[in-house]
Amino acid sequence: MMSGLNLPPAELKIRQQKGKEFVFDRLRKQYVRLTPEEWVRQHFIHYLIEYKQYPQGLLSNEVCIELGNVNRRCDTVLYDAFLQPRMIIEYKAASVDITQETFNQILRYNMCLNVSYLTISNGLQHFCCHINGLNEYEFLKEIPDYSSL
Repeated sequence: MMSGLNLPPAELKIRQQKGKEFVFDRLRKQYVRLTPEEWVRQHFIHYLIEYKQYPQGLLSNEVCIELGNVNRRCDTVLYDAFLQPRMIIEYKAASVDITQETFNQILRYNMCLNVSYLTISNGLQHFCCHINGLNEYEFLKEIPDYSSL
């Protein structure tokens, strides 16, 4: 079992297959390999949906983007009611520190998606910033409820 996180507990569906653990991803509707980063992702998604009222149907995992002729994947993207990207969420394993390079990564992804919110979590620390129309960003004290986005 993975380590405890600074997130509410989530009852995840975990199964063993050929000696490896898999967790059910409620967004992709399939079992995926359970890694430390996936452990954080599944708990954070649970938190967003169950505690922050983010609509499950507007969240998507492993969203492909093209960045300078290189294909990349955003861990999770939140869309608005018009299916325009609204927030990029990146995860790291609990053992990985969130650094300036982590923010640089999500800022690069935002060059493609141009969202208003960037969120990063390693399950222990969570950061969310709002980007205004002048491309200035402000760190928020907490992850916003969906209704306040």
